[in-house]
Amino acid sequence: MKKLDEKFEKAFDIASAMTQKLPPDTMLKLYAYYKLATKGKLYSTPSGKSPLRNAFKLNAMFQLNNLSETEAKQKYIELVEKITNHKIK
Repeated sequence: MKKLDEKFEKAFDIASAMTQKLPPDTMLKLYAYYKLATKGKLYSTPSGKSPLRNAFKLNAMFQLNNLSETEAKQKYIELVEKITNHKIK
């Protein structure tokens, strides 16, 4: 589990430092995986200023209803690896 947490933190650092423009669906997946991985399924409604953006974020979260926090971390790592073409160790 510790190895997964370390990889997740590295993936988050990489994703946070990215300057490239990502497609909205990819951004929503990153958001949803991250929130599930760090806040769990009890995460409440997004608190952004745009109701439309919040609706998309909430929908992205609902789509992950069957994932555990551990699975969300792994999916987040895999998505960052896919975006960057770089294996996170």
